[in-house]
Amino acid sequence: MLGETTSGDRADRRALILVENLSVPFDRRVWQECTTLRDAGWEVHVICPQGSKRDTEPEAVIDGVRIHRYPLRAATGGPAGYLREYGSALWHTFRLARRIGPVDVVHACNPPDLLFLQARWLKRQGARFVFDQHDLVPELYLSRFDRGEDLLYRAVCALERMTYRAADVVLATNESYRDVAVRRGGRRPEDVFVVRSAPDTDRFHPVPPEPELKRGKPHLLCYLGVMGPQDGVDYALRALAKLRDEVGRSDWHAVFVGGGDTFDAMVELSRRLGLSEQVQFTGRVPDADLARYLSTADVCLSPDPRNPLNDVSTMNKVLEYMVMGRPIVSFDLREARVSAGEAALYAPANDEGEFAGLIARLLDDPEERARMGKIGQERINGALSWRNSQRSLLAAYTAGVSVGDTDRAGKRPHR
Repeated sequence: MLGETTSGDRADRRALILVENLSVPFDRRVWQECTTLRDAGWEVHVICPQGSKRDTEPEAVIDGVRIHRYPLRAATGGPAGYLREYGSALWHTFRLARRIGPVDVVHACNPPDLLFLQARWLKRQGARFVFDQHDLVPELYLSRFDRGEDLLYRAVCALERMTYRAADVVLATNESYRDVAVRRGGRRPEDVFVVRSAPDTDRFHPVPPEPELKRGKPHLLCYLGVMGPQDGVDYALRALAKLRDEVGRSDWHAVFVGGGDTFDAMVELSRRLGLSEQVQFTGRVPDADLARYLSTADVCLSPDPRNPLNDVSTMNKVLEYMVMGRPIVSFDLREARVSAGEAALYAPANDEGEFAGLIARLLDDPEERARMGKIGQERINGALSWRNSQRSLLAAYTAGVSVGDTDRAGKRPHR
């Protein structure tokens, strides 16, 4: 019952959600959590960075959620840049949390695994700590920086351990992450709740296709998502060059929607591969434009290469492709198969030639594309729907608050 409070007779519960790497409500998962908690009777506050083009106001109340934002310059230039970014974020988070005052739950979303420092301060004032593990930071470090298990890797492992120990409950985005929390984090299985990310199908849904987006070609290919070192946009571009040069297909236009650290480098790679006339980079676009592109696409691309992080992570792009009823080509990753099932075709890990071949296969088979798209929509409206994640989120809050209530009543000490 999403409209009811989650613990006892109190209707004045206050939750504080901490986010460092995206603004809110741009962070869709966090925003869905905010509105779920609000509908369950919580007073929800969020502390997050300001966006560069949206979410720019320092203070905002949106649909009853109180958002407190701080200026933050993203890291550039290596470890020193990240130390400056994270130090600034922690200082602003502490400053704003003091202004907000006491809360019942502090809900920290990683990365980085540093927000437990703020959570521990709030726990001393009676708050419970919910750790929302969006990324496995040790795996993220290995996949992004290619530095091996060096001193910084050991440091991020230590920070993850401290975060697990400080948390009252852990939210995992899939069963692979849940297994890590239990096996590596030493958490009891009953303290770890799987809250899968899932698009809001009431807000994000197919619209009529617009053939003009294909730029005069018979087919449209689409990539949606972040463009960072581990996201595989370079793999997708090289696969498209093979699709043209080795498979002999030029009957397509491709659109890459999104931004990130490697955006400029990917535009340059596209130019070097001779794809500039067939590949369009839009940057980040409003949801309405995103729906137009995805609803028109014939095939959607999920080129994340297999690495320690990607193999166990749920890709939001895959879920959004499925909402729109689009067939997907992906590399063969464990959690990609869990999410997409038969809504995707899977190339051997990191094999760009096979990836190109699967695109061509789908372009030649409209009936198969329609079948796969229908499977994706059925999955996202069934077992993978946000309704199931809402129930798990509220169960996690009930468990976390129950720990706090029994602690305060002196029935058992907090671990």
